[in-house]
Amino acid sequence: MEFKEARTNFDLGKLGKYFSALSNEANLKGKPSAWLVFGVDDNRNVVATRYRDRGRELQSLKKKIADKVMPRQTFLDIHTVNHPKGRVLLFEISPAPQGIPVAWAGQFYGRDHEYLVALSLEELERIRNQNRTADWSAGICHDATLADLDAGAIALAREEYAKKHRKLAGQMDSWNNETFLNKAKVTIKGRITRTAILLLGKSESSHFLNPATATITWILKDRDGVEKDYEHFSCPLLVNADQVYKKIRNLKYRYMAEGSLFPEEVDQYDPFVIREPLNNAIAHQDYELGGKVSVIEFEDGRLCFSNSGSFIPGSVEEVIRSDAPENRYRNRFLAEAMVNLNMIDTIGSGIRKMFVTQKNRFFPLPEYQLDRGMVQVTITGRVLNVSYARKLAELPDLSLDDIILLDRVQKKKPLTSEQVRYLKQQGLVEGRKPNLHISVRVARQSGDKAEYIRNRGFDDQHYKGMVCEFIGRFGEARRADIDRLLLDKLPDVLDERQKASKVRNLLQALKNQGDIVVEGKVWRMSKQ
Repeated sequence: MEFKEARTNFDLGKLGKYFSALSNEANLKGKPSAWLVFGVDDNRNVVATRYRDRGRELQSLKKKIADKVMPRQTFLDIHTVNHPKGRVLLFEISPAPQGIPVAWAGQFYGRDHEYLVALSLEELERIRNQNRTADWSAGICHDATLADLDAGAIALAREEYAKKHRKLAGQMDSWNNETFLNKAKVTIKGRITRTAILLLGKSESSHFLNPATATITWILKDRDGVEKDYEHFSCPLLVNADQVYKKIRNLKYRYMAEGSLFPEEVDQYDPFVIREPLNNAIAHQDYELGGKVSVIEFEDGRLCFSNSGSFIPGSVEEVIRSDAPENRYRNRFLAEAMVNLNMIDTIGSGIRKMFVTQKNRFFPLPEYQLDRGMVQVTITGRVLNVSYARKLAELPDLSLDDIILLDRVQKKKPLTSEQVRYLKQQGLVEGRKPNLHISVRVARQSGDKAEYIRNRGFDDQHYKGMVCEFIGRFGEARRADIDRLLLDKLPDVLDERQKASKVRNLLQALKNQGDIVVEGKVWRMSKQ
């Protein structure tokens, strides 16, 4: 939904952009329709609109929209509501058709929180791929034979299949390789698939996949982001995914446990939070884009996994909330083979388990970045604030969704207005967007009372009193004097520019109140 005052008029071009954005967003979020509301302000107050208040003018709008929208469509309906406070218009917009994003004047639009923006490449691709039925991973490599597969990889595949299907382990000795690969759903009736080459192929067999790339690149970077080492891994990925795992330096991390003089020692990364995003990147990579899977290891305790292609579920939060298998896969045949070979599962709990694992270790939660046609997940292998993290996890009424949002506050990541409103209703944060900080309730629980005061600061009257006391005692003050007096005492959530603006506003308020006057570049107490 988008609310606009539109008291008398509204630009047609902007209306068309909102039509495109809301139609595309309704598609991406699986909604039956989207709504553009005129005569209501951002605070949901009815202010009334006289936009096209003649019936014929309003209905003619449908054609003007349809003339510049591709594919050609217009409002499902335009509803006029005679509210006690005045006239309100509700424009009902259908979602973009499956596989076809909606453009206005040749441009695709979407929304980023409350802002109207160009539809991202990831979102554009996600809509366009909705009608894609062909499974690249099930394609047959017609000239390939069993001789193009790696014997060691097949042996490892048998071991992992036996672990996954224990009831069939006794029968496997009687299966030749062709039978085994068919039953593991790696090949189709003895024919070599792209999945077979990816997971089990010899390194020299990767040419069967051209122009796709069967490569995982591991890169080590120092704390400044400078590359120190790298290595490329190709087929067979069943074997080489484990080689990438072994390449990552999983150092010991030590921190003081609460109520103990002895440090706890843990691995920086739980094995699951390395293998899950790595194998997910292999399973869900869009190989038709020609990209590769990358694993970047930073010496400051971060791992970054990325692969080409959109994130088909659309929202990480939705995956965690539903905790169920996705009903659509980019590489269904490959995903099923990886399940059979014990690389991934399809019960839909992998991402959620990563979040829970990090939470239980008091480490920052995984961060997903879904743009530029890429899926990127960053895992942090260290505690940012052990007291804060531990006590947050101990708050009895906090759900995983609550902790995810508070983790974003801790990392100073953007939140939507709805998310901020929810956190405030729960009494978990204070302040104004984007300068949010933990509430007094969380601070009291976590022991971060000093941090709470640093972030919250004092009320304006306190700062005004400090300025007046300074000028009263010394007779005058320059702006540099007032900056030295106040800047380090203002809330830590404000950056330097915001602090400077805060001081300027305080001085202006004192001047408007008649308490102080400015003479040249010097502030003095008012003589009244």
